[in-house]
Amino acid sequence: MYLERLNPQQRMAVEHGTLIDGSHVAGPLLVIAGAGSGKTNTLAHRVAHLILKGADPRRILLMTFSRRAAAEMGRRVERICGEVLGKNSGILADALAWSGTFHGVGARLLRDYAEQIGLDPAFSIHDREDSADLMNLVRHELGFSKTESRFPTKGTCLAIYSRAVNSETKLPLVLRDAFPWCATWEKQLRELFACYVEAKQSQNVLDYDDLLLYWAQMVAEPMIAEDIGSRFDHVLVDEYQDTNKLQSSILLALKPTGLGLTVVGDDAQSIYSFRAATVRNILDFPASFSPAANIVTLDRNYRSTQPILAAANAVIDLASERFTKNLWTKRESPERPRLVTVRDENDQARYVADKVLDNREEGVKLKSQAVLFRASHHSGPLEVELTRRNIPFVKFGGLKFLDSAHVKDMLAALRFAQNPRDRVAGFRLMQILPGVGPSTAQKMLDQMADNASPINALAAMPAPPRSGDDWTSFVSTMQELKTGKAGWPAEIELVRQWYEPHLERLHEDASARLADLIQLEQIAGGYVSRERFLTELTLDPPDATSGQAGVPLLDEDYLILSTIHSAKGQEWTKVFMLNVIDGCIPSDLAVGTTAEIEEERRLLYVAMTRAKDSLDLVVPQRFFTYGQNSQGDRHVYASRSRFIPATLLQFFEVCGWPQVKADTGAAQQARQVRIDVGARMRGMWR
Repeated sequence: MYLERLNPQQRMAVEHGTLIDGSHVAGPLLVIAGAGSGKTNTLAHRVAHLILKGADPRRILLMTFSRRAAAEMGRRVERICGEVLGKNSGILADALAWSGTFHGVGARLLRDYAEQIGLDPAFSIHDREDSADLMNLVRHELGFSKTESRFPTKGTCLAIYSRAVNSETKLPLVLRDAFPWCATWEKQLRELFACYVEAKQSQNVLDYDDLLLYWAQMVAEPMIAEDIGSRFDHVLVDEYQDTNKLQSSILLALKPTGLGLTVVGDDAQSIYSFRAATVRNILDFPASFSPAANIVTLDRNYRSTQPILAAANAVIDLASERFTKNLWTKRESPERPRLVTVRDENDQARYVADKVLDNREEGVKLKSQAVLFRASHHSGPLEVELTRRNIPFVKFGGLKFLDSAHVKDMLAALRFAQNPRDRVAGFRLMQILPGVGPSTAQKMLDQMADNASPINALAAMPAPPRSGDDWTSFVSTMQELKTGKAGWPAEIELVRQWYEPHLERLHEDASARLADLIQLEQIAGGYVSRERFLTELTLDPPDATSGQAGVPLLDEDYLILSTIHSAKGQEWTKVFMLNVIDGCIPSDLAVGTTAEIEEERRLLYVAMTRAKDSLDLVVPQRFFTYGQNSQGDRHVYASRSRFIPATLLQFFEVCGWPQVKADTGAAQQARQVRIDVGARMRGMWR
């Protein structure tokens, strides 16, 4: 039976509150799922169990951290249901239609309820770069780009706006706590944000944050909240520790009594406050429904050895506030995690390279080893050493596929056809054409905005000088896309055929970029419509080469380098962590408040729990800093991270590197010499 392979705690979470006929809706459930405890497997089993006990999969809302995670969850649900139902399982799993990210689900609901909230259902969605561009347009129109003293950049302005919206915090507090250098611009920023919102509304676009903000505003109306909530018997949320206040308020509005609500997460792995996520959501969940909330703790770890877990438990046990949970495993090992002291970052790099090669000789593939660090630049000396020694590596956190100019050009054409009032898309698109500059594009967009039929207005405009046949081709392509006669996904091929001559004109490596566009067409074939394609791609873009930078295409094996944030959810046989010193972990930029320090502690915990068999924490005694005066010594003497005080050293094998070799010959004779240096020093002044 499908439940027999679960441990008692997992099974308790899966079976919570369900009856055979599915008529009984469970009360609120919080699953505290420790690292490596089988969280995804448990959540998938719970969804499958609900379906197998009679719940309508069309009335289940499952929200995950990414669309890929939702797809993986769907595959697991189908596999579990298949064990019981056989060939009919696919029908039920396919009916699990409301599965995706908060932003993706929000976008769908906003289109469903658009007319009730005064929104045009044909709205388009801006990604972060487009939002920053629009913010910059408004910033320029208000004259803030020409202020006497330096005004915050478009990226900083968008970050401030986003933090205020997602954390539901007043602007003065956001500036005080996160952007103190911008506090003097509060009045101007408030005006900028007001005009930014008006610009979005006039262009019928929503940005990434609006998908949550509009949803939250929508469910603030009790009748709409009740209507949406009644569409779902069960609401399940993964990675709840990574949600922000806005997301929490949406959930509480949909299920104010908590009936049918399940959230899964780990407070010890809440590390995304820079995205406005708050650990308070998961810590305060029981109190939101007290005394009805049920808590199930998954503390059996299937990943790491017991000594690694003992050290990780000891680190997180010093946290000021957490759910009591000590991970345990049946995987015994005599090997404790190593706390290795080295002289400096160069020695640190040599130590890691030596150990990685030793492990490889013992049969551990490079791909099964990872080096983690707090900030991306911390791996610099190691990258030099690995390159020098011809050790291939991949560093996680590379460029996004959709960040490339040619792909953004293609998407701008599709977005402009979908919503001709999208000025950012139109502005980008028109400037692709020869003879069309910013001023010309601006004038044409202004004329389109005043017309009830923007595409018809575009067609009626005289062609700009020097644009020639390119203008005619552009207009006819937009008109054909507007009619929808080509259908989807043929429309994206139509756009590519229009864009190809410009691709060859604008880029020397046109053939390589064309391969990307063909890949984009293949991705588009997996979506039912242009609208769904643009929405999903904006909310959850695919990574270029799986999110890796510098992929060694000619090597079948390579070492993994990753920031701790990028490593979350991953595991490796052997893990090394660089710079386990104060100033790096915790970061010297994140020690302003107790909450920041606690999140840094959780970062170390996340890093430690990525290791399966072996864990090395490296402590360089001298550390290179990037912010000191160039005329002084840019190295500082570092101390071991405050998160590993002397009381925790019992959980580690404490050692130094390189190890001192046995005395021989002249070295042994030198050690036998005894002198009184103190007497000599005193004698200097007598």
